[in-house]
Amino acid sequence: MRVLLQDLRHALRQAWKSPGFSLVAIASLALGIGANTAIFSVVNAVLLRPLPYHDPDRLTVILHDGRNPVAGANFLDWQKQNHSFDSMGAAEYWTPNFTGSDNTEKTWALRITSDVLPMLGVEPELGRVFARNEQELGKEHEVVISHRFWQNHFAGSPDVLGRLITLNGETYTVIGVMPREFKFAPFWATKAELWAPLVLNDRANDRGGRSLRIFARLKSNATLKQAQVEMATITARLEQRYPGTNENVVVLPLKEKVVGNVRPALLVLLSAVGFVLLIACANVAHMLLSRSAGRQREIAIRSALGAGNLRIVRQFLTESCVLAVSGGAAGLVLASCGIRVLVALSPHEIPRIDTIGIDTHVLLFTLGITLVAGIVFGLAPAIRATALNLGDSLKEGERGSSEGIRYNRLRSLLVVSEFTFALVLLVGAGLMIRSFLALRAIDPGFNPHGLLSVVVSVSGTKEARLGERSQFYPQLIEQIRNIPGVESASAINHLPLGGDIWGLSFHVEGRPVPRPADTPSATYRVVLPGYFRTMNTTILRGRDITESDDLRAPGVVVINQWMAKRYWPGEDPIGKRITLDDPNNHPAWLTVVGVVKNAVRSEWASPPEEEMFLPYLQSPQYLEDPASHFSYLTLVARTSGDPGALTALVREAVRALDRNVVLSEVQTMDQVVAEATSEPRFYVLLLGAFATVALILAAVGIYGVMSYSVSRRTRDIGIRIALGARTGDVLRLVVGQGAFLALIGVGVGSIIALAVTRLMSGLLYGIGPTDPITFVVVGLLLSGIAVVACYIPARRAAKVDPIVALRYE
Repeated sequence: MRVLLQDLRHALRQAWKSPGFSLVAIASLALGIGANTAIFSVVNAVLLRPLPYHDPDRLTVILHDGRNPVAGANFLDWQKQNHSFDSMGAAEYWTPNFTGSDNTEKTWALRITSDVLPMLGVEPELGRVFARNEQELGKEHEVVISHRFWQNHFAGSPDVLGRLITLNGETYTVIGVMPREFKFAPFWATKAELWAPLVLNDRANDRGGRSLRIFARLKSNATLKQAQVEMATITARLEQRYPGTNENVVVLPLKEKVVGNVRPALLVLLSAVGFVLLIACANVAHMLLSRSAGRQREIAIRSALGAGNLRIVRQFLTESCVLAVSGGAAGLVLASCGIRVLVALSPHEIPRIDTIGIDTHVLLFTLGITLVAGIVFGLAPAIRATALNLGDSLKEGERGSSEGIRYNRLRSLLVVSEFTFALVLLVGAGLMIRSFLALRAIDPGFNPHGLLSVVVSVSGTKEARLGERSQFYPQLIEQIRNIPGVESASAINHLPLGGDIWGLSFHVEGRPVPRPADTPSATYRVVLPGYFRTMNTTILRGRDITESDDLRAPGVVVINQWMAKRYWPGEDPIGKRITLDDPNNHPAWLTVVGVVKNAVRSEWASPPEEEMFLPYLQSPQYLEDPASHFSYLTLVARTSGDPGALTALVREAVRALDRNVVLSEVQTMDQVVAEATSEPRFYVLLLGAFATVALILAAVGIYGVMSYSVSRRTRDIGIRIALGARTGDVLRLVVGQGAFLALIGVGVGSIIALAVTRLMSGLLYGIGPTDPITFVVVGLLLSGIAVVACYIPARRAAKVDPIVALRYE
């Protein structure tokens, strides 16, 4: 400890003697360590931290193809026939209108079977959860609320249990409050704040309506593979009995379902900040090597007085660790600020983003990389110090004519490594930028500019009664059209990108009836007249839906370009007929009256699929069914100015018809599009920022190396000038030396990037991971930066006065 304290005091004196040197080194390390800490905090919260449920590794999700919902009858059969799960429950998305003390608002909720909450193993903060089978006892109108809902609507009152709330015009009794940190489901319906019982008695024979997500807990003696094999056996048996209903059922760990989509991107970001730290370490190693060159006499004297190699190495490593710890402390401050920025910029697709913070694991990670960094960049000067020979030092370096072959090689290796890592980072950022530009170039099939959207729900109001909706929404549209600045207005059940996706099976007239498993389906849209005009969606053939397309008129349908091309290739689809009913049992036929341009659906970059648009006034379910999922439409209004400025006027128009009607998700279509592309934009921003830092560090590194090299070779350059070397010769000498190192780094980095960028293939769109344009542009950029960084010290070298240089000691 006495010797360690001596080394620490000496290291602190060294740092204090060269404050500029120390600040630059600490700043470089702070950038690298801070970026690594910030990104690791995200990885820790999203990927490493277990889900906040009891024994979460045994929780699974069961879905068609691993992503599609399940029909009620299938769930009931799976629940009865399996032997691999302790419990199995189902959840269904629900967005009821909550009637509070002042107004009505839309809430995010789930209907769940009584098995779901107990299987999670999280005790309520107050009250209880649903008892098993209590739905059968007539208690389906009970509700469990979140801690946030409790605070917002009941001010955290302890007597909330037994209180009555109104959801969609029906009364529910609050029986429990979940803890503050409880969230369910952790994927899909992540905003849920209410949980009500799910009654499936009327779905015992329904194998077509797929709306359930299935959750199950593995038995202690069962494995995921055994559960998958058993479910394959059960579903194969059911598929044979009910064709087309139980295909491709997959059992997934709940954690995998939560983080699977973002894992590759986060690992890419973690690798990227690792490269930034390595470049920072190489820079600091350059600086320490340069400083150690001026300490040769000190080291030689210490060696002559009996200091061994181990003692000298320990002193140098102590000095480097002091710099590293200082950089780590500054990096921790930068990381805490960076985390707030990350949370603010992060897209909603990244799960558990609100739990990101600096905890014990993050602190240990920061301490670990700080110490490793201190050792890594401290090894070069430490090794050089132990290899120092006083006689060689006097021959190679004391006169300033040459720096020493081994020293030059080590510095050159560090420069090459910096440019290698910088190129890998820049190529990754370049690929993401080109991919993002390709995404931005996608034609959405409509014009989002100047377009306002708002979900209008009549659930629980008088407008939801039989016959009222057929008048309310057309009247509302007419009111909106009369607002100054509104050019056109209409409505649709589910907005592209911002709405749900419902699919319906259909049959084409005159075609053989396929097997149930092969029945075609299309996305089901319900629209009011003027929708395509409002969205600026091109009608390629036929006509739009009109006010006369009501229940008294023959059924009509508008289809998209993809559906027309697939089912009537080379034919005119106008006048063709389809049915949504059983074609063998007096079906209602719908005549195709229009074909519209393909539009994006739920995901921005998804390929086009079949889509059909039915008149709202010919859709009995939307006109008569009291269910909440048929009791709302999304209003769209095209404006001549800023659409957001008309929000208040739209609200007034709705309240003029019925004050109890609920408006939610008020946003412009530009915001919807921005949200749809937010994830790739987020990754582009981060990778671009890291690549920029890497580029600056690499440029500063080669500039520093060349500047120091020129200062050490003043005598040599002076001799060359005295012997007739011209300015251009000196420039070529110095710039050529730096450019050669940079080109080696670019070449080695290109080889590494060709292998590394293949890991990014899942994040790219429209380009491959080996895109030649990106590699060439990045290579030229780095080479240009290297030339510029070398040119400045080269110009200084070319102005050396030979007389002064020959006197240089």
